[in-house]
Amino acid sequence: MKILVISALYPPHHLGGYELRCRDIVEALRQRGHEVEVLTSDYRLPAVTTNSPEANVDRSLRIHGFFGNPWLDIRHLRDLEFHNHNLLRATIARVKPDVVHLWSMGGLSKSFVFTLARLDVPVVYDVSDHWIARSMKADVWLDWWNRPNASLPARLLRACWSWTGRREAWDQIAPTNPIRHARFPRIYFCSAAMREITERAGFPVGHAAVIHCPVDIVRFYGEPPPAGRPVLKLLYVGRVVEDKGVMTALRALQELKGTFAGELTVCGQGDPAYEARLKRLVLEQALPVRFITATSAEMPEIYRQHHALLFTSEWEEPFALTPLEAMACGLPVIGTTTGGSRELLHHGENALTYTAGKPEELAQRIRELTDDPTLARRLAVTAQKDLARFAQPVIVDQIEKYLSDTIAGWQPAPPPRFDAP
Repeated sequence: MKILVISALYPPHHLGGYELRCRDIVEALRQRGHEVEVLTSDYRLPAVTTNSPEANVDRSLRIHGFFGNPWLDIRHLRDLEFHNHNLLRATIARVKPDVVHLWSMGGLSKSFVFTLARLDVPVVYDVSDHWIARSMKADVWLDWWNRPNASLPARLLRACWSWTGRREAWDQIAPTNPIRHARFPRIYFCSAAMREITERAGFPVGHAAVIHCPVDIVRFYGEPPPAGRPVLKLLYVGRVVEDKGVMTALRALQELKGTFAGELTVCGQGDPAYEARLKRLVLEQALPVRFITATSAEMPEIYRQHHALLFTSEWEEPFALTPLEAMACGLPVIGTTTGGSRELLHHGENALTYTAGKPEELAQRIRELTDDPTLARRLAVTAQKDLARFAQPVIVDQIEKYLSDTIAGWQPAPPPRFDAP
């Protein structure tokens, strides 16, 4: 297959697991003989350099509002939209893909959905965050054209541009349809929970497939702990932001003062103000906590150096990668079951679970793990067996087949005019 991948961010200029997974799938598909081109944004991490030019990666899309980029007024936003949509059409004309594989859309206009439908090219949506459920409704371009309760100046300008024919002309370049026109005939989610969240938000995606996130069980491999090894080195991995629940882990350590002889490593970075709050609490309460950062290449060894993972997320996670990686490395996991995590973590079988935001309950789970000399190994062994269904080759098989089936059975479904009911 000839595949065009579209993603707002793409490694090495990335911020989360969504983009890393995109890169892993792209490389796996290339290894299987498929031609894969990537169209992504010009976002750059200051500390990261890339070879120029990169083979088969075009970093020319422009981001609006996200990742430190400014929010634009409607005239400047129009110029950005025109650039991105013209680039999208030119790339498809140049690449002539058999299928477009669209991934994360943070900071990119959701009107891409309508341009792609008009171009009559097979499209597969990989959805591993809330960009449909939440960001479609919040898209600045589409919202400006369709919001019924817009400000008086915005309504007057919109009416003027409609009466003079500008909206109809501009709509040919950057669609202005209301989001109720959006359809996703070929789409899969990283979890059933993410599909349910999107459907509850009013989007018709009940037909969507579920293809879970993969884990490289070769790269992330470690022996389960021997029975009886003390559980002393706890690990948190991820963004250091409030909804990830790191504060709950610290509060749990407060509950365990005088009874837990180990320490917690917080590996990650994020919101500086929140991280400062965490460090103040650590100092004030003399908690056994250290803060580190690590590269993606260093993560397998970071996992192997610890005895258990605390997965403390308090938002509806689409489907987290860190528990998968920790399990592959032989670590028992204590975690929450918000969002897609409940499809992976099963209390007393392959993990211990607790209620998100409840430090006393997390403290009790840590006690259970440290008090039972056989529990850590039993959970870790079961978890590694469960991971067979999440192994990268298995998931790539599923994605490859979904792309191929899409090409074979594609039926055009152009959207209606922007002013259709």
